[in-house]
Amino acid sequence: MAFSSAFLDPLSRSIFKKFVAMLCALLISLYFLYFLTDSSTMPIPVKATGEDTGYLASDFKQWQSVQRKILLQKKMSQPEQGMAGRNYHFNRGFTRTNNINGFPTNGKDEGDQHYFSSAPRMPSPTNFDGLAGRPILAGGTGSNSGSGKISLLGEGTKKLPQALIIGVKKGGTRALLEFIRVHPDIRAVGAEPHFFDRNYDNGLDWYRDLMPKTLEGQITMEKTPSYFVTREAPARISAMSRDTKLIVVVRDPVTRAISDYTQTLSKKPDIPTFESLTFKNRTTGLIDISWSAIQIGIYAKHLENWLQYFPMSQILFVSGERLISDPAGELGRVQDFLGLKRIITDKHFYFNQTKGFPCLKKAEGSSKPHCLGKTKGRTHPNINPEVVQRLRDFYRPFNMKFYQMTGHLFGWDD
Repeated sequence: MAFSSAFLDPLSRSIFKKFVAMLCALLISLYFLYFLTDSSTMPIPVKATGEDTGYLASDFKQWQSVQRKILLQKKMSQPEQGMAGRNYHFNRGFTRTNNINGFPTNGKDEGDQHYFSSAPRMPSPTNFDGLAGRPILAGGTGSNSGSGKISLLGEGTKKLPQALIIGVKKGGTRALLEFIRVHPDIRAVGAEPHFFDRNYDNGLDWYRDLMPKTLEGQITMEKTPSYFVTREAPARISAMSRDTKLIVVVRDPVTRAISDYTQTLSKKPDIPTFESLTFKNRTTGLIDISWSAIQIGIYAKHLENWLQYFPMSQILFVSGERLISDPAGELGRVQDFLGLKRIITDKHFYFNQTKGFPCLKKAEGSSKPHCLGKTKGRTHPNINPEVVQRLRDFYRPFNMKFYQMTGHLFGWDD
């Protein structure tokens, strides 16, 4: 009763109303303070410093979006595997020589480990810049991954190539290019630029503009097989960069010459026979080394020119025969030479019985199996066995010298 009478007193009711009002004001103040505090600690965009003008990720959600874009760009070069027999190994004894080319694909097992290890990592609490909450993220792949920059999808810069496939014609250069460009850290020009032999007067800026855009840590490549036999090419490439890595795909010079002739015959059916072009004088058996199909196969002579400008450690010789019988093995050597993780393996290939060489289970950026076109793997014309033997005798001393220079026994004279 005492409480009821006190509560009914006008003064008591006034004090109670003031107390409730103060309590509500306190709760509202705490509510707004909570949101103000949360807002002030949100990460804000941080402009990247240095040569790159990109932005760092401003918060976790934005960082996730950037990471997904970079990962997607990498995955575009790694079609999913899914065909039976992905661990199929090629018969190393396979020696068919009337064709040379084939293709690879990326599977997911080792590839995914590479993509996730090379993608930007989620920042740890120690990577936040004080009270501002600015995350410091490492971006890109390769040796400069600590630069704190992230390149968004579609960004990148055009660079002069760091590696070149310089030869040889009809040795398997197209196959090798298609093999290696499946690797997510390789960006390559599809067409042959012919810069160091035909278009050198156009200048390096013109040449650079032909290249695809690359992210930090990726390697730019191109292939022009005629470079290997162009006298001016070594000096010109050295002038561009003495650190350029050179890859030469070589093949039995007799088989290579016949393949070269077969290609020309398909374009000019009225050319003379292979036998008549091979000899200066059929009676004496003197070989005509002025014919390009013969001259290209004198590998030792051409290599001497390159060694005046590049050490042997910067030149890798790939066996065209082994690109057929063991493509993954040869690609392993190429990846090691370029300083890349071995991602391209046996599981990327299947053997096409019709064409007679390995093909990609899935081509770059595609989900369908892919082999080289009809212009590759042509059936060779029948050549007189005596002419073939005369050519083998001609090339033998040059082959032996080439073996000694490179330290590799290619087995063309077995």
